[in-house]
Amino acid sequence: MTRLIDLSQEIYQGMYVYPGHLKTVIWEHHSHEETRKNFEGGFSYQSRGLLMSDHGPTHVDALSHLDPRPEAPSIDQMALDLFYGPALCLDVSFKEPQTYIGARDLDLALEGSGSELRRGDILLLYTGTYNRYHGTAAYLSQYPGLDEAGSNWLVEHGVKTFGVDAPSPDNPISRTYPCHMMCRAHGITHYENLANLEQLVGRRFIFVGFPLRIRQGTGSPVRAVAILEDERDEKR
Repeated sequence: MTRLIDLSQEIYQGMYVYPGHLKTVIWEHHSHEETRKNFEGGFSYQSRGLLMSDHGPTHVDALSHLDPRPEAPSIDQMALDLFYGPALCLDVSFKEPQTYIGARDLDLALEGSGSELRRGDILLLYTGTYNRYHGTAAYLSQYPGLDEAGSNWLVEHGVKTFGVDAPSPDNPISRTYPCHMMCRAHGITHYENLANLEQLVGRRFIFVGFPLRIRQGTGSPVRAVAILEDERDEKR
């Protein structure tokens, strides 16, 4: 039996977004009442307009978002296999908001998971931020972030792509953003604003989070999903 777990946050007007990003606006563009007069036989339709940042809801960063070099690829130029593959989720929710997740913390989380992190895996980090603060202003500031050693730990372990259930993998009090700088240096992208990661802690699964094909996009909203084969899935 295959089970799907939705890892995406809801998109709605008034949702909290990373400070400075474009707010999400949704409006009715066509209503059934307006469109039924254009047809015979009772047919009508409705549609809505969306205005939002390519980094607003659950999303993945393009390398051009964090790398100023002209050759850094936009989201439509990045290989699709970066957004799909075997994955593992580690629990770092023991870290307090506005503290740093270091290499030792990741070692402890991996050891405690009883699972194997394989080179080429996608790694998701459960910080607990979504569960604690989603829908409140605290969500934008009360989360931990990777320090330089923790960021390099991902490189050393051969992580292909990673993601967090918070607005950023960097500490909100940081002025240097070592995790984003690691991503720039090594060409590794990541997901932000994931959800429901507590259901995946210590488990291996297939992760799917394809971006929209936005020309020159600096990122893209995604419908992130975990695919579990069954309740007896192997951890190792």
